[in-house]
Amino acid sequence: MHDIRLIRHEPAAFDAALARRGLAPVAESLLAIDSDLRRVQTELQQAQARRNAASKDIGAAMAQKDMARADALKAEVAAMKDRMGALEAEETRHAAALKAALEIIPNLPAPDVPDGADEADNVEISRWGTPRTFAFTPREHADIAPALGMDFDTGARLSGARFTFLRGDLARLHRALGQFMLDVQTREHGYTECNPPVLVKDEAMYGTDKLPKFAGDSFHTSDERWLIPTSEVSLTASVMGELLDEAALPIRLTALTLCFRSEAGAAGRDTRGFIRQHQFEKCELVSIVKPEESEAEHQRMTRAAETILERLDLPYRKLLLCTGDMGFGARKTYDLEVWLPGQGAWREISSCSNTGDFQALRMGTRYRVAGEQKRTEAVHTLNGSGLAVGRTLVAIIENYQQADGSVTVPDALLPYMGGVTVLTP
Repeated sequence: MHDIRLIRHEPAAFDAALARRGLAPVAESLLAIDSDLRRVQTELQQAQARRNAASKDIGAAMAQKDMARADALKAEVAAMKDRMGALEAEETRHAAALKAALEIIPNLPAPDVPDGADEADNVEISRWGTPRTFAFTPREHADIAPALGMDFDTGARLSGARFTFLRGDLARLHRALGQFMLDVQTREHGYTECNPPVLVKDEAMYGTDKLPKFAGDSFHTSDERWLIPTSEVSLTASVMGELLDEAALPIRLTALTLCFRSEAGAAGRDTRGFIRQHQFEKCELVSIVKPEESEAEHQRMTRAAETILERLDLPYRKLLLCTGDMGFGARKTYDLEVWLPGQGAWREISSCSNTGDFQALRMGTRYRVAGEQKRTEAVHTLNGSGLAVGRTLVAIIENYQQADGSVTVPDALLPYMGGVTVLTP
């Protein structure tokens, strides 16, 4: 959510930042609604003050036995009450219109985000690792994994397309990945492990910028709750509406949860295999920090995600997303793409975003500046994948595959595998 006060102060700069995202100017229309709202609020305050004054005058007139004046004042108060009712309705209407207009405007890009139209304009920052050279033609995971326990048919029979049933050692490897990720993020990077709900209310989805824009990409229950698309929602919204002490910051949270996405806007993409599922697991990273610390925290969070790929010896590259490819709530985003030899392509495995105060303003989350009891500021929030478990499983299958269809277990996961070193067809 954007602060209308900042738009009032620098409307041209606001429109210029939106233009970098390929959007038309909106400051003039927003300020017109805002002007109407403030006009009504001023009139309402004046009416309130006049009604209060008239009410006091009624008592004075009656004390003086001036019944004519008292009756005239009573009539004025009654008329003022009716007028105030109309003004309050008008205020509600303008406030709702302003909120509706603001809540669908994406976050403004940071100054160092490259301009661009789509993923083709993203900037590669670095690469790590060397893709393996195979003595055979590497296959895609969707061709290897069914013999190892990745049962697409049963998943589809139970739940429909984009659901998968994992069995045996492959299911164990999937579990091992999640536990390994949690252990690294909590023991080495200072994140506090959480076990949050995967069903949340509208307020949590709205506060983390998933509503109203992404309602169609999420699952909604019959009792008016939402299945989380990522535990970013639960973790970030855990401070919704709070006034935090500066000493409590930074807050770093992580969780390994099921995530659910209907992905109505992604029809036809990655329908084969385990890349894009309606149900998946992810180790999420969330930070709540002071504004001046958010850029450094963004680098720190991205490095925490990179660590997982390096421990698993999976080649990857780091991209800085351009203005046309960033998510709705992001101010700046780094994507990590892992090398999939079966596909012969880099595929996204983590996205780490700094949302600035965009989510905090929607959630009403602020912190009290130390030593200044009356001064509060909106926190900055960040979120990232550390990592997506299913996509990491895909990367292991393709990068650690053998000619006979078996898959070697990465050394980092051996402590979690109970003696299993190779997944055999």
